[in-house]
Amino acid sequence: MGTNTGSTIRAAVRLTILLACVFLSACSNTPTIPAPSEVPLSKETISLLAKKGMQAGAPVFVRIFKEESELEIWKQRDDGRFYHFKTYPICNWSGEIGPKQSYGDRQAPEGFYTITPALMNPNSKYYLSFNLGYPNAYERAWGRTGDSVMVHGNCRSAGCYAMTDALMEEIYGLTRESLKAGQPSFQLHAYPFRMTDARMAREKNNKWYGFWRTMKQGYDYFEKYRVPPSVAVCERRYVVDAVPRSRPDPSGPCPAFDRPFVTAFKPLPEPDGVAVASGNKLKGIANPDNEPTLADINKAKAKQSTQSAWHLPSFGSQSTPATSPVANAN
Repeated sequence: MGTNTGSTIRAAVRLTILLACVFLSACSNTPTIPAPSEVPLSKETISLLAKKGMQAGAPVFVRIFKEESELEIWKQRDDGRFYHFKTYPICNWSGEIGPKQSYGDRQAPEGFYTITPALMNPNSKYYLSFNLGYPNAYERAWGRTGDSVMVHGNCRSAGCYAMTDALMEEIYGLTRESLKAGQPSFQLHAYPFRMTDARMAREKNNKWYGFWRTMKQGYDYFEKYRVPPSVAVCERRYVVDAVPRSRPDPSGPCPAFDRPFVTAFKPLPEPDGVAVASGNKLKGIANPDNEPTLADINKAKAKQSTQSAWHLPSFGSQSTPATSPVANAN
């Protein structure tokens, strides 16, 4: 009797162990869903990078244009210059053209910003985000206040630049890969509009014209050399294309500067056309405090369909019109 009981118990134990192994094996084969901040770049994105002669981990540079509601991603190629990767429609932003000045003014900022790994926010309540680092040294010198000013998903903005979640995931992934590969930080330049001479001429009586003239120096430098300029702050102003010989005081006299020598830009071969992500620009259509409704999206689509061509940046011979983007609300 005892022998039979012992055999029965041992058999039951072996069966329990076997079932546990089967269960664990099944669990180990279950696909692991990565966190949004770790979602790999899509096959389409990897393919476009390769087509443009870019590496996923190559240094990145970002430009924002308020009036056009556009965010650009640029990637460095083998010649050390930055080439356009893709233009993303900004779903919404709050305020008007002009810099942010104080906490709660609901104004999206303009300026030259440095994004370090510490400013990347994988746990944002707006899906994913990275902080601009506002107020920067220039803005602190002017006593400007505010915090948590970001580029993020969710298409809602109270002083930020809001993307759709799908586009933010790609933007976050592209910048993440550059930082992982060793780029210590990346530059983000936020402009009121594309700073052509003609567009600037329309703002000669604007109170921010002097500030924008300095911003235009950074815009023109990149357009000419395809390298983000060095930017310092002293005497409560930006100094573009200058490397200080000593640590500058943002509010004090400017120290001696060196001007880096940069050779003329001779572009490498690249494919024709400009890559533009699909998505709606809801500035002036949807309340930035709320997620857009279907009616908002349809209105944006109707507005875009009446345009003869999507506005594209001037990238030399590559400036070819693109068809009107399709709605992409997330």
